[in-house]
Amino acid sequence: MARLRLGPLLRYVDGSAATVWVEADRPCTAEVRCADGARGSARTFQIAGHHYALVPVTGLTPGATTAYEVWLGEGARAAVWPLPDSPFPASTIRTPSGTDDDELHVTFGSCRWAAPPSDETDPVGPDALDTLAARIAAAPDTERPDVLVLLGDQVYADQTSKATQRWLAARRDLTEPPGVQVADYEEYTHLYYESWLDPEIRWLLSTVPSCMIFDDHDVIDDWNTSAAWLAEMRATPWWRERVLSGLMSYWVHQHLGNLPPEKLAADEVYAAVCATPDGTDALRAFASAADADAASVRWSYRRDFGRVRLLMVDTRAARVLEEGERAMLDPDEARWLREQVLADPGGYDHLLIGTSLPWLLPHLIHDAEGWNAALCRGERGDRWARFGENVRRRADLEHWAAFPASFEALTALIGEAGTGPRAPATVCVLSGDVHHAYIAEPSWPTGDGPEARVLQLTCSPVHNSIPASIKLGFRFGWSRVGRALGRRIARHARVTEAGIDWDRTGGPWFGNQLMTLTLRGRSSRLRLDQARAERGGAVRLETAEEIRLS
Repeated sequence: MARLRLGPLLRYVDGSAATVWVEADRPCTAEVRCADGARGSARTFQIAGHHYALVPVTGLTPGATTAYEVWLGEGARAAVWPLPDSPFPASTIRTPSGTDDDELHVTFGSCRWAAPPSDETDPVGPDALDTLAARIAAAPDTERPDVLVLLGDQVYADQTSKATQRWLAARRDLTEPPGVQVADYEEYTHLYYESWLDPEIRWLLSTVPSCMIFDDHDVIDDWNTSAAWLAEMRATPWWRERVLSGLMSYWVHQHLGNLPPEKLAADEVYAAVCATPDGTDALRAFASAADADAASVRWSYRRDFGRVRLLMVDTRAARVLEEGERAMLDPDEARWLREQVLADPGGYDHLLIGTSLPWLLPHLIHDAEGWNAALCRGERGDRWARFGENVRRRADLEHWAAFPASFEALTALIGEAGTGPRAPATVCVLSGDVHHAYIAEPSWPTGDGPEARVLQLTCSPVHNSIPASIKLGFRFGWSRVGRALGRRIARHARVTEAGIDWDRTGGPWFGNQLMTLTLRGRSSRLRLDQARAERGGAVRLETAEEIRLS
């Protein structure tokens, strides 16, 4: 009898349909059976000896909640989910009613390093997603997220746990590159097992829909930071297998579930993978093409939740890296983003732009990144350019501010989207990466600002740490002295000031945390929850801040 190796993950949900992702231990048919009679099935596809299915579930009732089971195999079968003797409530699918009265809860964050085994002390504190799962499980009929937006670093390919390193050492020589980092597809699957087999996380992802996008650690720190960096990586004997495995595993574990059923049905790569007993070669060819030409694939995507539009933007693989032409998004990707933002004017009350890297940073860091970008493109000569490249890598100077033209283009697009009689109530840029949380609000020159309230909402990490020195650096970066120092640094490279100004209106907050947007009509509220450890080993989510946005 087929067994469940990983999952289920509830991914896409609308008023009548859903998708559920699973991994089985052998080829089989995966079926989802709902208590209300809705169901769906799909045959597994094979990648590198692993067997996966993304099951489309149809016939769901709008505005309803139904429990579901997962069945695997043919003929005489038994349910493989829920697990026997599970301490958690039944996994359910909640569908929106599709009316304007629907209240939408969007919980977001990034940077989740896999939790250690339960008998070890957690070196980075309690996991915010684990703690969220415990809170929902304790009161399953109370408020819960309608969608989890995970903004990158869902796995850490370059910072493995001690348990993973022991597993790696049993299969290869760790004195050979890439050492204790993952090397191939099989090792990536181990990272997903380590992260998603955590009992609380497994249950949470089975009952709350999720949208995901990668960041650098899903592949490697500083992924695509510059053309020089990429050339050096491609010269190593291990990089090609690493990046292809990273893209393949991301496609399987994260990207497929981002697609709504109609997009999935039209996806040529998915069709090719499913059309053969072993889809490894087809998927590897796709990953190879994506690595060679970023414009050949689109990882970004759009999701509409009633009158809330979410755009998840790829700010890693879609970059243009040549100095003098550097851009966060290649021309096709930038065109797609503009089209999605401006499509159907007046068709949404809130625009959410998910980008793993923050648009608005502390002023000192913003100016330092602009200064560094100017040095690297030769503004002060070759010697300074070499120095700039070194600093860029050491200090991770690669956010939107490090791509000045892209920063200004995104700023202009946000301003355009938020202007006019049919403008949304809010435009929120959702980000992570920087291992702390804050709110920043821009201001445009007098008379030129949008009617919508525009906010940078940054929330990170879900489960990780930040050195005390970096905490001090971020605090200083927001200060008046830090702002003045930043302008002085920028002038050294002849960098002009940004076309907007911005202020920090919340934070910085440090710790393992999640933000939740609650959206209804044109009103919006923001809540920041932090995971706190209590005596006796108990953990809980504590609300650190709650703000009305509109």
